Amino acid sequence: MSGLAHTNGRSSKQALVRDQVLTMLDELTVGDALPSERRLSTELQVSRPTLRAVLDELVREGLLLRRHGSGTYVAEPKIALPLTMTSFSEDMSRRGMVPSSRVVAFEVTTAGAKLGQRLQLSPVEEVWVITRLRLADDETMAIEWLHAPRRFLPDLKREDLAQQSFYELLNERQGIVIAKGVQTIEPTVTSQEEADLLGVPVHSPAFLFERTTEGEGGEVVEFVRSVYRGDRYRLVTELRPALR
Repeated sequence: MSGLAHTNGRSSKQALVRDQVLTMLDELTVGDALPSERRLSTELQVSRPTLRAVLDELVREGLLLRRHGSGTYVAEPKIALPLTMTSFSEDMSRRGMVPSSRVVAFEVTTAGAKLGQRLQLSPVEEVWVITRLRLADDETMAIEWLHAPRRFLPDLKREDLAQQSFYELLNERQGIVIAKGVQTIEPTVTSQEEADLLGVPVHSPAFLFERTTEGEGGEVVEFVRSVYRGDRYRLVTELRPALR
């Protein structure tokens, strides 16, 4: 974690303290507690406000985790989330983690005007509305609200989605191959309901994803809204120069 500090936007003293704290973190492991701010400020010979500013910055970057009334701890490393057309299960499996899902809500309803427009359906057509917790190595990573035309998987069961991805089920049962999608991403904070489901404090940083996905035949197969934990993810995209 250590290295040259980026001084852009912070004082040289703050940059030095940041390097000192990062060097200290190299000697610790995930879950280890940092010394108290009073002790740390004495050891580093720095004022409490400067130290707190550094620790706040490292918390925002996901390197540290604060637990109210307990202290500051070394956080789990963030998972790089590539902006590609892959499922959550594929992403986690590629990282050597075991993906799973916990179905929180599972129901059928009519599409209505707004959802029907997104899925290119009649407002009276039936759709699956499924809420899932997405887990990796049994740790909750995200909440997903899946909306899909029922006609593609009319006999879908709750247990089908516990260990298989929705894309795998579409391919195995209907021969539908995912071709493309449109996804938006924006920063957000967790509501009370989202925080309870994810097991994080309310108003924790998070990423809100909304995705509409099509099969090779041009059919819209899903509209998904997901909230990913901001303390466990960073977004990664590959950039290429534009053709001239």
